[in-house]
Amino acid sequence: MQKRIRLLAVADEESKYIWDHFEPSRFKGVDVIVSCGDLKASYLSFLTTMISAPLLYVPGNHDISYLHSPPEGCDDLTDRMVSVKGVRFIGFGGACSQSPKPFHYTEKDLSRQIVRRLPEICMHGGFDVLVTHAPAHGLGDGDDSFHRGFKGYVALLNYFQPGYHLHGHQHMAYGGAVARQTYRQTTIINGFGYQLIDLEVPDRSNKRLSYLKTRYELAKEYGRIV
Repeated sequence: MQKRIRLLAVADEESKYIWDHFEPSRFKGVDVIVSCGDLKASYLSFLTTMISAPLLYVPGNHDISYLHSPPEGCDDLTDRMVSVKGVRFIGFGGACSQSPKPFHYTEKDLSRQIVRRLPEICMHGGFDVLVTHAPAHGLGDGDDSFHRGFKGYVALLNYFQPGYHLHGHQHMAYGGAVARQTYRQTTIINGFGYQLIDLEVPDRSNKRLSYLKTRYELAKEYGRIV
């Protein structure tokens, strides 16, 4: 059995076509909107209102305004996992950087975030869609240090094998950017601009996972779980 939903992914650049010339028929049947970051809060609120679908988001490295004015009517995936028609979404924001600014993280910072989310992930038996701002290391990321992806995301993909990984940060004009690729059992999609996607994920059991076993196995895979 497969779980199927229609998804609108957006990231990094507001679409003039959507913003200035919204056409409802273009987005008929969209079940959920997912923002991979670096978009105006007003744009996200506009999308969820006009398309009448829930909007899930992660903050990009330029989204400091979200701290005092988050997108209205939208759900932050860095706070909690969200299920839409049985499809489980979890998210991590920000980019890989030593900078102390909000939403700039080191690999060690990300490791702490993963540990914080593990009880929730285990309770839900894993997840179907990983949503991040930055890409995974070596999977469509850039050559420069600021656009390098996180190794922690690779560990999550390896261990939980979600159906999809949606990310932003890598504009398609940047070196190393890949629009769509397959890694093991995961389809990885760069959400730059906007993408309409028909998702199909296996209808897996949501049986709880052992927290201690999962943390131990991830530590072996990642080598940085604290």
